[in-house]
Amino acid sequence: MSGTQNAVELKGVVKRFGDFTAVHAMDLAIEEGSFVTFLGPSGCGKTTTLRMIAGLLDTTEGDILVKDRRVNDMPIHKRNLGLVFQNYALFPHKRIFDNIAFGLKYRNVAKAEIADRVRSALDLVQLPQLADRYPHELSGGQQQRIALARAIVIQPDVLLLDEPLSALDANLREDMRVELKRIQDRLGITTIFVTHDQSEALAMSDRIVVMSEGRVEQVGAPEEVYNKPASEFVARFLGNSNIVPAQVSARENGVITVDAEDLGAVPVLETRATGVNGAHALHLVIRAEKLRLAPPEEAAAPDGARLSGTVDTVDYQGQSARYFVTVNGRQLQAINNIEDHPFAEGAPVSVHIRAKDCVLLPARQ
Repeated sequence: MSGTQNAVELKGVVKRFGDFTAVHAMDLAIEEGSFVTFLGPSGCGKTTTLRMIAGLLDTTEGDILVKDRRVNDMPIHKRNLGLVFQNYALFPHKRIFDNIAFGLKYRNVAKAEIADRVRSALDLVQLPQLADRYPHELSGGQQQRIALARAIVIQPDVLLLDEPLSALDANLREDMRVELKRIQDRLGITTIFVTHDQSEALAMSDRIVVMSEGRVEQVGAPEEVYNKPASEFVARFLGNSNIVPAQVSARENGVITVDAEDLGAVPVLETRATGVNGAHALHLVIRAEKLRLAPPEEAAAPDGARLSGTVDTVDYQGQSARYFVTVNGRQLQAINNIEDHPFAEGAPVSVHIRAKDCVLLPARQ
């Protein structure tokens, strides 16, 4: 990251399609050299926002700036942006060399420089031997790398990636996200990445923009968005969360004690309570991996709560297990690492909750 200069700014950006508002008054600053992910479910506005930045869609209201230039009325080919789409969009009847060189030819780059830059791009994506092949002769992963090489060879101000990994199988997808982040780090290029896959967003991003129904729910570093969700939507969308109605019963020494429905008294650090003052309805949020199961005789820790429960279902995952546990009629999820065998279905367990592992939020109205 190269300081505080912004590569992209959105100021009050709105997009309407007839009576439907796809993006609501979006304000966002994307720092130079950062890797920023737009994350959210289908229809949340993330791809629409990316396409407005790219120049593929016009804004209804607001301004988009790239390197301090207002680009609203600037055609796509003058914005100096690199784009990689889900379907790669390679020219099937052109050699790989010519696919990559396409954007350079329209920029009146000299032939010798075109050859040098194409070779450098192929080296960067580790496919120098494929210059004379055609797209149909390449695997899906190789085509994805060539699409990336074509986007970066023009030396764009910003790289825009619209779900570029979604067409790959699971193993190749994981390999490619590591490779993509390696290339971005090496080039230091500002990158905006669109995905609905939370694991991709958490693994690759400097910052995540979580979106829902055309609105930004939260912007922050992956660990901030995951561990301190700013809304119930973020808590539900990222990871596996237990969300329980609660009321504040006491405050003392930086700890809020809540009366959680069916669970009783649970402590929460005040630093983990967001916007709860004045809220009439609250929700206690506990990530599934933060709930620790233990034999029923194990005592509670001094800074937490201990509940008695029964294991309903076990989802064995190798090094860990996902448990569904009933406590006083309420089912909770717990994901725990295991040494050998998981707790058996029907087994009694104690459920341990630490104050630092809880988040308190206003309930969504």
